[in-house]
Amino acid sequence: MALPRDIPCEEIMESLADGVFTVDTDFTITFFNRAAGDIAGLAPAEALGRKCWEVFHSSLCDRDCALGACIRDDATLSEKAIFIVRPDGRKVPVSISAAPLRDASGRIVGGVETFRDISDLDRLRKELQGVRTLEDIVTRNREMARHLDLLPPIAQSGATVLLLGESGTGKELFARALHNLSSRAAGPFVAVNCGAIPGELLESELFGHARGAFTDAKSERKGRFALATGGTLFLDEIGELPLPLQVKLLRVLQERVYEPLGSDKTIAADVRILAATNRDLEAMAASGAFRRDLFYRLSVARIALPPLRERPEDIPLLVATFIERLNLLREKSIVGVRDDALRILLRHDYPGNVRELQNILEYAFILCPSGRIGPEHLPDYLRPSPTTATLPDTTPHTMRAVKYAAAKAALDRHHGKTMAACRELDVTKDTLRRILEKGPGETGGKGDEEASGGRGG
Repeated sequence: MALPRDIPCEEIMESLADGVFTVDTDFTITFFNRAAGDIAGLAPAEALGRKCWEVFHSSLCDRDCALGACIRDDATLSEKAIFIVRPDGRKVPVSISAAPLRDASGRIVGGVETFRDISDLDRLRKELQGVRTLEDIVTRNREMARHLDLLPPIAQSGATVLLLGESGTGKELFARALHNLSSRAAGPFVAVNCGAIPGELLESELFGHARGAFTDAKSERKGRFALATGGTLFLDEIGELPLPLQVKLLRVLQERVYEPLGSDKTIAADVRILAATNRDLEAMAASGAFRRDLFYRLSVARIALPPLRERPEDIPLLVATFIERLNLLREKSIVGVRDDALRILLRHDYPGNVRELQNILEYAFILCPSGRIGPEHLPDYLRPSPTTATLPDTTPHTMRAVKYAAAKAALDRHHGKTMAACRELDVTKDTLRRILEKGPGETGGKGDEEASGGRGG
């Protein structure tokens, strides 16, 4: 069907659901339709006259510009999946098609690119691969996925939430997700580390103070509760809160009011409280180190995050996620991790959890200029030393004995954790069990029935 001749081309492009933009040969944007603005997160007028890489910050901008290749090679590109970064920092997966733009005489005067948001398709693909995502949280772990299912209803409930888990497991990430998914998302998110502020200053930090409340209080000062009005206050390391302050926090939770230090003025606390700790609050409450009534007030909803060593299936996923983000931050083009380096990362116990893994990759980005991260780019403490890389001379030398010794050593290194030992040895749980049940056997010399095929059954 022929298009009506009286409809201008630009009006047609404005009516499309796909984003469309054009550039000249210097990659200055000359046209940007409404859909492009909706996907990219800015008004079309803000894009006109700017370089396309300044607007999109895509995963191709730094090293392999698709539009540039089409203009240079007089070629077309169809349905390439990339991502762009909006001004608010949100990454949007898109599918792009590009072609050279010609004038009436056929001369190339720029390029045209169309793109569509494929966030829903990307989310579906991850779900089919067993990956669960919510906010900035990604996981393949069943327990973590269960927590993600609970986050939206807990967030909407407005209940006080206690986040439990070792340092570095992502408690603040969960707290931010609870805030962003709640009816208070438009309000402020204020975080306080209760263990980083001296006890004598913490009351003023939380509740504010009146003028003259103490020697240096020359003026009135708002506290974190006031700053978080209409939003969420996240009290990290709540187990470090001194007992006198625990009483005041309990009153806020019960009566929704507080008084600044040195003031008799009562202020309404329009704040949702989220708390987190890496300590055993229940045991502290039993011993009297933490108020039992405050513990129960804080844990209306309780979320216990598993340490990274208990969710090894997430390590490759987190590695890929951190590499993608670090490429953007460091303007690099690291494409992944070599298999030998990944094996080292999978064997590690991660006492610092996800934060430690992130730090490891940030270190690797310093040493790795491009390509794939190898063992030589990892911190020294992760790599086995030459003296421990080989078995000592006292190790028994039959295959059965060697396998048994390796299995026992792996279990010792991982404090008896079977799955961690299996990952290091690259065997199944059943295989490890059989090796241990058979034992080392005789070390003096009839060979190994496993190595020779066994004796049946």
